[in-house]
Amino acid sequence: MGPAKNDHNAGRKQGPMPANGSNGTGNAGQFDTFPKLLIENARVRGSRPAMREKGLGIWQSWTWSDMKDEILALACGLKELGLKEGDKLAIVGDNRPRLYWSMVAAQTIGAIPVPVYQDAVAEEMQFVLEHAEARFAIVEDQEQVDKLLEVKDRCPVLEQIIYDDPRGMRHYEQSFVSDFAKIQETGRAYIETNPSFVEETVAKGKGSDIAIMLYTSGTTGRPKGVMLSFDNLIITARSTCELDNLTDHDEILAYLPMAWVGDNVFSIGQAYVAGFCVNIPESGATVLNDIKEIGPTYFFAPPRIFENLLTTVMIRMEDASAFKRKLFNMFMEHAKRVGVNILENRSVGIFDRLLYTLGDWAVFGPLRNVLGFSKVRLGYTAGEAIGPEIFEFYRSIGVNLKQLYGQTEASVFVTMQPDGQIKPDTVGPPAPGVEIKIADNGEVLYRSPGVFVAYYKNDEATKETKTDDGWVHTGDAGFFDDAGHLKIIDRAKDVGKLTSGGMFAPKYIENKLKFFPQIKEAVAFGHERDFVTAFINIDLEAVGNWAERNHLAYSGYADLAGQEKVYAMIQECVEQVNADLSADPHLSDSQIKRYLILHKELDPDDGELTRTRKVRRNFVAERYAELIEALYGNVSEHHVETEVTFEDGKKGVIAADLKIRDAKIYPKQELKKAG
Repeated sequence: MGPAKNDHNAGRKQGPMPANGSNGTGNAGQFDTFPKLLIENARVRGSRPAMREKGLGIWQSWTWSDMKDEILALACGLKELGLKEGDKLAIVGDNRPRLYWSMVAAQTIGAIPVPVYQDAVAEEMQFVLEHAEARFAIVEDQEQVDKLLEVKDRCPVLEQIIYDDPRGMRHYEQSFVSDFAKIQETGRAYIETNPSFVEETVAKGKGSDIAIMLYTSGTTGRPKGVMLSFDNLIITARSTCELDNLTDHDEILAYLPMAWVGDNVFSIGQAYVAGFCVNIPESGATVLNDIKEIGPTYFFAPPRIFENLLTTVMIRMEDASAFKRKLFNMFMEHAKRVGVNILENRSVGIFDRLLYTLGDWAVFGPLRNVLGFSKVRLGYTAGEAIGPEIFEFYRSIGVNLKQLYGQTEASVFVTMQPDGQIKPDTVGPPAPGVEIKIADNGEVLYRSPGVFVAYYKNDEATKETKTDDGWVHTGDAGFFDDAGHLKIIDRAKDVGKLTSGGMFAPKYIENKLKFFPQIKEAVAFGHERDFVTAFINIDLEAVGNWAERNHLAYSGYADLAGQEKVYAMIQECVEQVNADLSADPHLSDSQIKRYLILHKELDPDDGELTRTRKVRRNFVAERYAELIEALYGNVSEHHVETEVTFEDGKKGVIAADLKIRDAKIYPKQELKKAG
C-alpha cells in the first residue's frame, strides 16, 4: 500500500484536448474571459435557459440574453458606484442568481470577485475581507449585512455593502448600504448614455488576467487567497467538458458553497463554456425535493452527500413492509452482481439482463427517482474517499458516478475517471492536460493549465507550493497502480510511524470508519505511539433511527452516544475496520486498539472542522489532549467538560463521563486463513 517510488522527473500525462470548446462558439481563443463567453452565449443561444431559481415554490428562469442584461447592468452600476479595475468584491451568501451575476459583473470591469463562505462567523469573514482588501461587498440578505456591519470598523478598506434580498432592510440608513436593484438601475442608465462602454471594456480583458480569488479551507492554518486566472478556469473547463461530452443540453444543480472552487468551475466555468443551465434550489433544506423536480443530467456531491442519501434510503427501507424489504434486497443483490457490468456495456447473460430490467422497473428506477437521479448521466464525487460499497451501490443501480481528485490550486481537476476506466479504490488517471509525478517521499506533484497564479500577498507560501517550472506540491501521499490510476493514501505530513515502525495513515483509517453509516466523523491518533486510537462521532440521524426502532430512549446526542448498545454497534464497525487492515501488510500495525465516542459532534463553529467540514487535526488534538492521554492510559472512563458555541452564538459547557473501549486486534495471518 506504500507509495511507489517513481523517478522524480517522469510524470504521467493525459494528452491535451482539442483547442475548440464543446459549446460550438468557434475559435476558443477569442473567448478567453467569462464576460466574453457571456456575450457569445447570448448571441448563439440567447433564448435558451442559462439559470433557474426556485423561490416561494415557483421556478423562475433567465435565458442567456436575460442574464447578459442583468450582469452588464450590474457591472455598470458598480462602476458608477466607484468599483475599479483591480479592486476586490467580496460575495457572501447562499447560492443565488444575483450573487453568481456579481462575480461576472466584477470581472466585466476588471475587478476581482472574492466569494466568502456564507456560514462563516463575523470574525472569520473579517480575516478574508481584511486580507483580500475588499472595497465592496455584495451579500444575500440582512443576516450577512449584520455580520459585515459587526466587523466593518476592523476592515478599513471596506467602503460599500450591497444587499440582494430587501427583507428586513427598511430601517438600515447607512449611506454605504445599498439595494442591488438600485445599483442595476444606475447601471442601465449609464449604458444608455455610454452604449460602447461594455464592448470596449470586455474587449480589454485577457485570459491571463486574475478571474477570481478563492480562499483555502485553512485546515492547517490561516486560509490562503488562491489567485486563479481566466486561462486557468476556462482552459480547464473546456478540456473537461470535452472529455465528458458536456453540452448546452445538460443541467446542473448549484447547491454547494459559492466560495468553494468546485462550484465556481462547475456552475460558472463549465456552464459558460458548454452553455448549459445552472439550477439553484430554494434553500439547503429543499435540495432533495428540488433535485427531483429539476432532474439534473450532471451532478457533483462530496461523499458525505451520497452517504447521507443512501442512509436515508436504508432508513426508509427498514420502515417498509416485509415484502418490500425482501423485494428490495433480492434485486439489490442482483444489481451488485451485474449492475456495474450493464452500466459499462460489458457482456452480461440474457437472463441476468432481463432480471436486471425487471429490477430497474420495480426498484432501481423508482429509487433513482426518489434520489433525484432519474436523468443523471454523469455524476462526480471528490474531497474525501468514498466507500467502495457506497460507490458500487450507485453505479449498480445505473448512476454513472465517477471520482476525481483536485485542489483549489489546480482549478479543481488533477485526476478524473474517464468512462470505461472506473475503479472504486482510485481517483483515476491524470485529467486532460495534467502531468503528475510522485516524489521520492511519496508526495504527489502535478503541473497543468489550471495551476494557480499565486497566493495573494504570500510569496513565501507560493514558492513552497509551486516550483519555478510549474510543479505543484499537493501535500498528499499516493502512488500509481498498474493501470496508471492514482491512489491517494493520506496527507503526506500526516503519514507517520508507530513505535513498532509500522505505517500510520490516519486519513485512510478514518475514511474506512466513515464508510459505516453509523459513523459521521472520526479522528485517529498513533504517530510515535505504541498503538492506534480513535475519536468517533456517531451519525445522529442513522443511529437515532436505529434507536427508535429498537425502543431505545435518549434525550439527545450526548445521551445516545454514551449508551452501551450504541457502543456495541460501533465496536462491530471498529473491529471490521481492524479485520480489513489486518489483510494489508503495510497497515496491519495500524489497527485501532482503543476508541471512544465523543460527547459532542465536531463543529466548524467550535473550530474543530473547516467550513468545508474537514477535520482540523492539530486543533482537535490540542483541544482534547486529555482525552488522547486517557486513550493511552489504563482507564475505562474519563470525565470531560467542553465549551461549545450554540446556533445563536452563545457559549456553553457540555460535561460527560466518556467510556473508553478496547477493540479486537487481528493477527495478519488470521484474516488470510479465513479468506
